[in-house]
Amino acid sequence: MCGNLLPGWNLQFVLIPTLFITPSVVSNKGLFLATMLAVLWSRRDAIDYSLKRRATLIALFKGTTSGLDACDADPYLKSAAKYHGEPVARLCPVCRKAEMVELRYTFGDQLGQYSGRIKTSGEIAEMQNEYGEFRVYIVEVCRGCGWHHLIYSFRLGDGKYRRPPRKVRTLEDEDYASSAGR
Repeated sequence: MCGNLLPGWNLQFVLIPTLFITPSVVSNKGLFLATMLAVLWSRRDAIDYSLKRRATLIALFKGTTSGLDACDADPYLKSAAKYHGEPVARLCPVCRKAEMVELRYTFGDQLGQYSGRIKTSGEIAEMQNEYGEFRVYIVEVCRGCGWHHLIYSFRLGDGKYRRPPRKVRTLEDEDYASSAGR
């Protein structure tokens, strides 16, 4: 049993149970903290979802949550992890394979039609100087078993308001597709 010994009122020691606390997922990233967060000078409003992740894993291993519920990555998320994911040095907590990758999604009004796209660490470092405010969500995905969880989010930008970029017509736009077919 793990515990801390504290002197009681009657000079007896009382055993107080403590949890086995591991460092945050974000601090286990290795190069993530050393390189990315050091470069991101405008990082603020950071939220670490490691407690929610831990609760999900505990529920999974206790049997209160099905493995199908925890490892149900969307096919688009699996595809994004396959082609855009940045490998990390930690194992999947469910299948214990080294197929974990991270995806960094960017959202913000000033990004315009480019909001919701996946960006690399280098692109995010450049974007903090180009946009006033946007939010980055980091999702871990196991390409083997389909485990996925939001692990960290933070806000970036230099704080200056900029108008969103003009919408560029793409093949997905109805008016562009109809005019190209003529």
